[in-house]
Amino acid sequence: MPDHGHSHQEVAARISAPPGTGVLRDAVLGAIDGSVTTFAIVAGVAGAGLPPFVIVVLGLANVLADGFSMAAAAYSGSRAEKDNFRRIRKIEERHIKDYPLGEWREARAILAQKGLSGRVLDEATDAITKNHDRWIALMMEGEYGLGGISPHPLRAAVTTFLSFLVAGMVPLLPFILSLDSAFTLSAWMTMASFFTIGALKSIWSLSPWWRSACETLVIGGAAAAIAYGVGSLFNF
Repeated sequence: MPDHGHSHQEVAARISAPPGTGVLRDAVLGAIDGSVTTFAIVAGVAGAGLPPFVIVVLGLANVLADGFSMAAAAYSGSRAEKDNFRRIRKIEERHIKDYPLGEWREARAILAQKGLSGRVLDEATDAITKNHDRWIALMMEGEYGLGGISPHPLRAAVTTFLSFLVAGMVPLLPFILSLDSAFTLSAWMTMASFFTIGALKSIWSLSPWWRSACETLVIGGAAAAIAYGVGSLFNF
C-alpha cells in the first residue's frame, strides 16, 4: 500500500504545499526531557529521604519553569533559523539583482549536479531563472541546503511546552494523589512513559518499535538512577 497517492490532483496538492518537518522533533524532545528531569527530581529528593510534599513542590516548579525554559529555547532557536533563512534570501535577492549572469551560472551548475546536461540543461536554467521566486528557491536549496519552508517558532514553543507538561506530570501523580508506595508507582509509571515515548517515536523511524522504546527507556532510566544515587548521598 503506497504512503500517498500519485494521481495528478494528489501530486499537485502535495508539491504545492509541502508539510515541512512538522512538530515531531519538538514533541519528542519535550516529552523525554519532561519525563527525565521531573523524575530525576523525584528520585533525587526521594533518595535524600525528604517528605512527599517537597517532591510535589519541587516537581511542579520544575514542570512549569523548566518546561517554559525549553519552550523559550525552542522558540528562540526556531526564530534564529527563520531569521537566518530570511537573511540568506536577502543576500540571494541582491546577488540576482547585481550579478544576474553570475547567478545564472550558479543556477546552471546546481542543475548540472542534478544530472542535466547539454541543451536540456541550458533550457532548464533559462526556464527557472525567468521566474524570480523559483530562481531564489533553487539557489537557497542548491547553494545553502535550505528548503523553502521556514520554521514556525510559536508552534515549536507550544508543542515543546505541552509535551513537557504532560510527560513531566506523570512522575508526580502518585505523590499528588497521596498514593501508597508513591515512589515505586512513580518509577514504574515513568518507565512506562519512557517506553511509550520511544515506541511512538518509532512510527516516524525505520527502527523497530521495541528497539526505539528500549533505547528511550535505557536513557531515561540511567538519568533517574544517577539522580537517585546522588540524592542518596545526602540521606543521613
